[in-house]
Amino acid sequence: MLRPLQEIFDPESYPDLLVGLGQPDDAAVWRLDDARSLAVTIDFFTPVVDDPFDYGRIAAANALSDLYAMGARPLLALNVLAIPPALPASVAMEIMRGGALKVREAGAVLAGGHSIHDEEPKYGLVAVGMVPTERIMTKAGARPGDVLVLTKPLGTGVIATALKRQAARDEDVAQAVDWMARLNAAAAALALSHKVRGATDVTGFSLLGHASEMAAASGVRIRFHLPAIPFFQSARRYAEGAHFPGGSADNRLYFGPKVHFDDGIDEYNQMLLFDAQTSGGLLLAVPPSQVESMFADAAKVDQPIWAVGAVEEGEGVHVSRDPLAAPPGPREALWFADA
Repeated sequence: MLRPLQEIFDPESYPDLLVGLGQPDDAAVWRLDDARSLAVTIDFFTPVVDDPFDYGRIAAANALSDLYAMGARPLLALNVLAIPPALPASVAMEIMRGGALKVREAGAVLAGGHSIHDEEPKYGLVAVGMVPTERIMTKAGARPGDVLVLTKPLGTGVIATALKRQAARDEDVAQAVDWMARLNAAAAALALSHKVRGATDVTGFSLLGHASEMAAASGVRIRFHLPAIPFFQSARRYAEGAHFPGGSADNRLYFGPKVHFDDGIDEYNQMLLFDAQTSGGLLLAVPPSQVESMFADAAKVDQPIWAVGAVEEGEGVHVSRDPLAAPPGPREALWFADA
């Protein structure tokens, strides 16, 4: 998708566009001066849960996550809303109320937006943030020796799909909604304070898809240790029930050739790593000298983080069955694959 843009907009003609016309990343970044840059993104999607208020919260948190993945502090946002004419106006108001509360929680202002009629609801945000120019985090910032840290568990794709098929338990949906509605603000602050330069958020392209982009942009190999990766308690059950969204199969088809799995990792675990996520956590490449202090500081602010792998010389993504000899993070109320 970038090539036609580059034929019209030569990247060399826009030296202040630091991120946007080169390697794919989570937001565009425009340099204002040597000290400050603007990060700009847009994200919206169809409902992943039934409750319109929760849908609004999740969609807003998901859009703001693109800013946090770049190290940016949200400043303002605009609503993007499509709503079927037959739906009551109260539904649209609840969606936007949920989004507005998340924007306010992020310390930003919801400054307007645009809506249209459409047969299927869609909601999200245009979001703008500020980032110190010398502190921008990108997918190209991972370096060999970095420790990979994840800030939310995986499995929202299979849970949301099970919900659509009326096969999900209420308590499983509630757990997923709680995590999807959480902002990545504290995780981003930890990353910035511990000299992280390589980062992305884990959303529709799955953990392995976004990691593949990071590996390609950084010119490295990313190695995950399956026993260290956190999943929702119910994720395996819904995977075994074949409740994968269509995007998960697309992810495997597109990114699969770039991923090597150790022998013995079964099909369900492989597909869960390709599971299309909604409002997932940040995947951070943490300098090894910062790992111990980062885990200590994360505990102080009650921010769950898990060490899930490492950055190495090479290319592509490798998923290992071996345990990871590093602080694994909290394990309560989650499921971890067997070694």
